[in-house]
Amino acid sequence: MSSATLPGRYRAIASDFAHRRSLTRASVVLAVILSCQLMVVLDATIVNVALPDMKAALHFSDAQLSWVLNAYTLTFGGLLLLGARAGDLFGRRVTFLTGIALFTGASLLGGFATSGWLLLLARALQGVGGALAAPSSLALLATMFPEGRERLRAIALFTAVSIGGGAIGLISGGMLTEWVSWRWVLFVNVPIGLLVFAAGRWALPETARHRGHFDLAGAFTSTFGMTALVYGLVRAATDGWSDALSLAAFGAGLLSLAAFVAVELRAEEPITPLRLLADASRSGANIARGLLFAGTFGMFFFLTQFLQDVLGYSPLQTGFAFLPIPLTVFTASQLTSRVLVHRVNGKLLMLTGVGLSTLGMLLASQLDAGSGYPTVLACLLLFGLGNGISFLTLTSAALAGVAPADAGAASGLVNVTQQLGGTLGVAALVTVFGSASKHAAARPAAGIDPVRFADDVFVYAADRAFIAATLFLVAAFVLVAIAVRAPRPAGPAAERAEPADRIEPVLVDA
Repeated sequence: MSSATLPGRYRAIASDFAHRRSLTRASVVLAVILSCQLMVVLDATIVNVALPDMKAALHFSDAQLSWVLNAYTLTFGGLLLLGARAGDLFGRRVTFLTGIALFTGASLLGGFATSGWLLLLARALQGVGGALAAPSSLALLATMFPEGRERLRAIALFTAVSIGGGAIGLISGGMLTEWVSWRWVLFVNVPIGLLVFAAGRWALPETARHRGHFDLAGAFTSTFGMTALVYGLVRAATDGWSDALSLAAFGAGLLSLAAFVAVELRAEEPITPLRLLADASRSGANIARGLLFAGTFGMFFFLTQFLQDVLGYSPLQTGFAFLPIPLTVFTASQLTSRVLVHRVNGKLLMLTGVGLSTLGMLLASQLDAGSGYPTVLACLLLFGLGNGISFLTLTSAALAGVAPADAGAASGLVNVTQQLGGTLGVAALVTVFGSASKHAAARPAAGIDPVRFADDVFVYAADRAFIAATLFLVAAFVLVAIAVRAPRPAGPAAERAEPADRIEPVLVDA
């Protein structure tokens, strides 16, 4: 071996070592990002199975109980765009770590809550932390994984976690509630958050900071407007549509949203560039996703109570009853991203996905006190397959043709419509449920067992809520059919042409 060859070999060894170290760090970054995403998405649903226990322990009414979900999704969805802007101004790493710290601390506070208002405060703070962490984590993913196979693989994992995380929350929530206590659906975030924070401090790179300012007026008016509308819907469920406070909340919400539009038209750096809403296809895809999430959150909210209160399932059994959802969602999303988008017309995929979800929800509206798990299973399978297909394709359509300068805002808008769609959907369905419950309870049958009568009232009202949710999905189907443009097929020829509106796996916030 000549000495002339030694430096070259040493350089090769050093290069190989540096490459392995880079891959290790990238793997840790991906694990941190996926863990953050799982925490954020999971917390939108993990409390569902624990709702009956929370209701008994903290003395919530049926309408107040929905705020355990809404307090989180409202602050999370309403502040996502502001969180993305914070990452621009202060750096992604700092913003991400701040969000994880706040989320973890709020989870600890919620686990120790001794009153309803304290639990709702903790849930709202969790939403703020998630809104800071989620956008920054995705920007860091794009930084660490260059274009090509590595990024597609990372995006595929991220998409699976994003879509399946909600149902995983139901399963883990059932396990924790059954084996320990409802408080552990919140405490479980503490050790995970501490690990994510520690790994993030070591592995996450810092990004450049940009000069600018926050659109605080836009963030406040949008979040307050949506909160007021949700409060009006929830209050109307118990106090009626003629209640003065309900009407005042509706009025304040509409005025605040009108002020939001006015602010965004004049803002130098708007939180939501309204030009993104000018494209009918993009806006249609966003609204359709919001309607889908309205149905999804509604199904989780009422079906968990149906399984426990009517069929007598334990929290653990309820959690495992939802296992088909993450399995079918993962299978359908992977099949869509790897095979179907290259062989099937994009619009046909969207319509097929929304159609399957609609059939699943329609079947749920036929449940009664004598229904067994096979009927519930059929609902979940149809719904999971439909969601796995439609979420990926609708997200792609919502981001198609967006200029690079608007990519971050467009991605944030996708997630805002998703979260707020779910929140408004649950609030609207709770209102339908409340009105139907009053109607059914006003006509008790003589001599009927009180427990059976209560079950019949719940089933009657829940079926009406499922019918309303079905109408949400029908509206989404019609909207896709009329407004959303059909992307070009992603076959081999399309790959060479690289059309702008081709369906591809995309990077989205939450």
